[in-house]
Amino acid sequence: QVQLVESGGGLVQAGGSLRLSCAASGRFRSINVMGWYRQAPGNSRELVATITSGGSTNYEDSVKGRFTISRDNAKNTVYLQMNSLKPEDTAVYSCNADITNWFYSTRYYWGQGTQVAVSS
Repeated sequence: QVQLVESGGGLVQAGGSLRLSCAASGRFRSINVMGWYRQAPGNSRELVATITSGGSTNYEDSVKGRFTISRDNAKNTVYLQMNSLKPEDTAVYSCNADITNWFYSTRYYWGQGTQVAVSS
């Protein structure tokens, strides 16, 4: 069993900051890429940012310069520091990770999501 659990979401005023965390638990052999996605009301889920085990990152254009993705491999945790938040950042943010489990099966796992709401 592999589980991803997000935390850190909440309500914040425009211009404020939030820090999301996603921790992987269970028995697995390795984690490659980890990332954050979001889904706003009425929209499809979109990529926000990804980070490889080596630290290479990619960002959706609208969050570049405002969001920073990072990870702590010792804690099997990925973070998303969100600064200068805008109302359009309001969405459910979900963690994603490419994980090789104990039986050498590699696939993407998803967390349940954490709500981020930015008021104007």
